[in-house]
Amino acid sequence: MAYNIIFYFSDQQRWDTCGCFGQPLNITPNLDQLAAEGVKFDNAFSPQPVCGPCRALFQTGKYPTETGCFRNNLMLPSNIKTLGEYMEKDAGYETAYIGKWHLASDGELEKKPTIDHTITAVPLELRGGYTGYWRASDVLEFTSHGYDGYVFDENNNRIDFKGYRADCINQFALDYLDQYTGEKPFFMTVSQIEPHHQNDHNHYEGPIGSRQRFANFVLPEDLKALGGNAAEEYPDYLGQCASLDENLGRLVAKLKEKGLYDNTVILYASDHGSHFKTRNRDAHLNGYDDYKRSCHDGCLHVPLVICGGPFTGGKEITDLVSTESIPKTLLALAGVDVGDKMIGENLLDVVEKKNHNRVNEVYAQISESRCGRCIRTENYMYSVYAPGINGGEAAASDVYADDFLYDMQKDPWQLNNVVADPAYANVKAELRERLLNWIQQAEGTRPTITD
Repeated sequence: MAYNIIFYFSDQQRWDTCGCFGQPLNITPNLDQLAAEGVKFDNAFSPQPVCGPCRALFQTGKYPTETGCFRNNLMLPSNIKTLGEYMEKDAGYETAYIGKWHLASDGELEKKPTIDHTITAVPLELRGGYTGYWRASDVLEFTSHGYDGYVFDENNNRIDFKGYRADCINQFALDYLDQYTGEKPFFMTVSQIEPHHQNDHNHYEGPIGSRQRFANFVLPEDLKALGGNAAEEYPDYLGQCASLDENLGRLVAKLKEKGLYDNTVILYASDHGSHFKTRNRDAHLNGYDDYKRSCHDGCLHVPLVICGGPFTGGKEITDLVSTESIPKTLLALAGVDVGDKMIGENLLDVVEKKNHNRVNEVYAQISESRCGRCIRTENYMYSVYAPGINGGEAAASDVYADDFLYDMQKDPWQLNNVVADPAYANVKAELRERLLNWIQQAEGTRPTITD
């Protein structure tokens, strides 16, 4: 039988919360074990550090500027073939979707949607082609807190849960495996909201006792240098990440109990990271921000581990990759080659070094805090913004201007913006051309970038 596939992804998790990516505390032993068995990508970056746009990309394999979902509170369009449809119709998989959806409501940013499923059942036609097992809420942080809440099933019935949210969401995944008959291979998505902050409480809500358990946390250097609210929130944040990992371990144990583990591929990632209110404090902010929505590694650099099937051997990939490649990679595992119908690359090709002309850089679109674009290379991060344009109102611009340039070799935590430094004029000119090439390829237009 074809591989079973699990896409397990978190919300707002920095890469450096994981032991396999350098976290000094024992936060992620189960993910670390998958990395030891499979493949870990040391330099994986989000293509859009906002929940809705990134999820739209995960479901379509298209940039948010192409689908129109360039910010939160925009509905997934119905005329684009989705990952769920490919899996069910082309690959013959049964599907299960569990957790946060965030693609079924539509309206203005930061206002009550005009089409509003944020706290009600997502109708079948708005589930992105998933017709199977469904235990989800459109905006999970609106229907739950760190403890207790509700989701809806495939028949639109409300399912209440009691206990720590990450445990309960994961339990729905275990329940699915208990009722799985094995007639078809399965594709299961577990979309956890942890370690996202709880909006209405303005707080990261770890399991009770997190503040004591992780009192000896070590702040990453960017958070240590720039302030924000990390010193107060980080123990709970780590508690959330540890809970995710404990639940990942429970899922692996269930797969082994059911005799499914050896034929299952698990892909673990996050939609984006968190800058803990350290970024987007500059004069170019034109829109709104809390913890993401920035070109910086704190927002873009995410964990990515794939284990099972052809992803074996404890390999470490240092090439820069974008999580825009996740849908194409998942479909390749299911035996579906979508070619240029989706952006990105099959990450197995990166592991096997099949493309000798591969460019080692990634591209991201920034919205809500500003209308921006950026390119990340091994040595530099270069970002531009659209002057006078609100990032929650416009998806793109004809004119951009310099925003940030960081020398990653001298300044790995991105603390010294050298975008106006004459010593980097030639570097900036080269990066500007490469960024314009990315924009043209992704968006079909070549804007102007000014100093």
